[in-house]
Amino acid sequence: MELPNKAAEFPNSAYPPGYAGNQVPYGYPQYAPQTFQNAPGQANNAFHGYPAGAPYGPGGLPVQNQPSGPSGAAWMPAPPPPLNCPPGLEYLSQIDQILVHQQIELLEVLTGFETNNKYEIKNSLGQRVYFAAEENDCCTRNCCGPSRPFTIKIVDNMGQEVITLQRPLRCSSCCCPCCLQELEVQAPPGTPVGYIKQNWHPCLPKFTVQNEAKMDVFKIIGPCVVCSCCADINFEVKSMDESSVVGRISKQWSGFVREAFTDADNFGIQFPLDLDVKMKAVMIGACFLIDFMFFEQTGDKNQRAGVWQ
Repeated sequence: MELPNKAAEFPNSAYPPGYAGNQVPYGYPQYAPQTFQNAPGQANNAFHGYPAGAPYGPGGLPVQNQPSGPSGAAWMPAPPPPLNCPPGLEYLSQIDQILVHQQIELLEVLTGFETNNKYEIKNSLGQRVYFAAEENDCCTRNCCGPSRPFTIKIVDNMGQEVITLQRPLRCSSCCCPCCLQELEVQAPPGTPVGYIKQNWHPCLPKFTVQNEAKMDVFKIIGPCVVCSCCADINFEVKSMDESSVVGRISKQWSGFVREAFTDADNFGIQFPLDLDVKMKAVMIGACFLIDFMFFEQTGDKNQRAGVWQ
């Protein structure tokens, strides 16, 4: 079966200098066709929640033999680490899609008190890649709400912390352009690999993605109205001149009940397969910042619909 030419959608010419890796070209299947069902490059609905445990074909390892997390999702097997790859980020070297599923906290649903957020980070097959957990005190969570500073620790299948996200306390409105949102991504913990900084704009949510040297790499641009019913909300990842789309962060519609009564959200992240693993980690950090800024409230309760709210 002839594969679609995804390279036309995300051309390599749009990549910043120094971030075009030597891996398999973006859009080319990571595995040989027919290796397993719904492999990349075949018909695949995994971006909207493909069930874990898809059977492998002859010669492959059965997914059910991999260690499982609390929810029963199989962990993604660790690939060989690329050259100069921070420990734990080798998982990102072979994927171009990530699913971020926030866990529903029963105590928060019943009492209304904000609890620490927890997330499962999966690949397009539903295999768990990482687990992320917020570390915050009760007073900060419930007094500062979605604007709260936080530390999110992301661990791999061995329980080793591989990524740390740190968000300082900043202004929640673009009325104060001198104190906008930002987030630092560390991999391994204590070693910054990138930053996400909000840009002032009168109408659109805009962010700049920076590398460890604080050099601008990408821009992230969201819609003017950051709310939608029964549809996904897309934040486009673009080149610095905004001429080419190189990825996407999508807030996925989770159904009326989940959207109305919980703040547990589902996200999808798309990026070029040959993007540097450090920048892929920074894209994960951008997803969490967008979640806290625009989608942390339950239902329509004080939900931000744009940069001015």
